[in-house]
Amino acid sequence: MKHISSRDNPLFKSLSKLITSARERRKTGHTVLDGIHLVEAFLHAGGVPEVLVASESACDDAEIRALLERVAPAVTMSDDLFDAVAPVQTPTGVLAQIAIPRRHAVPDAEFCLLLEDIQDPGNVGSMLRSAAAAGVQCVYLSKGCADAWSPRVLRAGMGAHFHTVLVEHADLAQVARAFRGKVVAAMLDARQTLYEIDFTGPVAWVIGNEGAGVSPDLLAIAGERVSIPMPGGVESLNAAAAAAVCLFERVRQTAMPFPPR
Repeated sequence: MKHISSRDNPLFKSLSKLITSARERRKTGHTVLDGIHLVEAFLHAGGVPEVLVASESACDDAEIRALLERVAPAVTMSDDLFDAVAPVQTPTGVLAQIAIPRRHAVPDAEFCLLLEDIQDPGNVGSMLRSAAAAGVQCVYLSKGCADAWSPRVLRAGMGAHFHTVLVEHADLAQVARAFRGKVVAAMLDARQTLYEIDFTGPVAWVIGNEGAGVSPDLLAIAGERVSIPMPGGVESLNAAAAAAVCLFERVRQTAMPFPPR
């Protein structure tokens, strides 16, 4: 197994650029997975890493040793180099360089999520995780969203990236106009609550920027505007939490159909 101990190594340089630069990820179409869980999720979804990298000390871990034996090519890296390139302060001991999966939007999808200018990587990753868990077929992200394939978003997504279709830099207005179903915007001051609407048919949820909410242009296209009832003493929910509540109301209703009025 090849061992890397120099910062001049091309793989070390490639990993460094991919981990720190969204431009590099877009230009090359590659990213880096950090940790056993993400690598295993990628493998389970049928993905094949271009290379697996483990730190020297991590090779003492039985789970990582087994992973190195399953995946080729695999290389080891000195601990100091691995610590220098890893995207977290406490490295997990294993990284994988992969080609970013590119899948086309699902024609006539019945369950979509439109994210407008969600800038916090943790929020984006959490929303993708909720979307995958709820069975969302397509997630559309506007140009102003955090890079979906950054290490921080990947960690927060916990493998969700490999279970739903992601469309970045999407024209959300165009997507909303073309959607054959209800386009629903979540907002704080909507008169109707999400518990008053029938979501058993095709639904596209729109979640806006953490501070500004959904833009007026996109609100004008949305056929429904709903709020989340909050009888407690807080004024709003975190954007990712609000998205999860909205998505799983549709899951609840499809399992237990919305009663006729």
